[in-house]
Amino acid sequence: MASRSTITRNDRVKKTVAKYAEKRAALKKAKDYAGLAQLPRDASPTRVRNLCELTGRSRSVYRKFRVSRIKLRELALEGKVPGMRKASW
Repeated sequence: MASRSTITRNDRVKKTVAKYAEKRAALKKAKDYAGLAQLPRDASPTRVRNLCELTGRSRSVYRKFRVSRIKLRELALEGKVPGMRKASW
């Protein structure tokens, strides 16, 4: 599991992105790149990490389910993901 600090930092970045979203859009539309540079770094949406909702794992996270591959497999085997089952051929 990811450290608690990583998860809380990512939550803080998400809040900052939401706070400055309209201002960023207006500055981009006006092509005011100097004004964009004055905004906080965490205001950029690319700073948000795609973390697993259950474990906080940052790698191999499926966007559709917002869960890592490991947890997705566990949930699928338990039958908790509708329409997903183990492949066999």
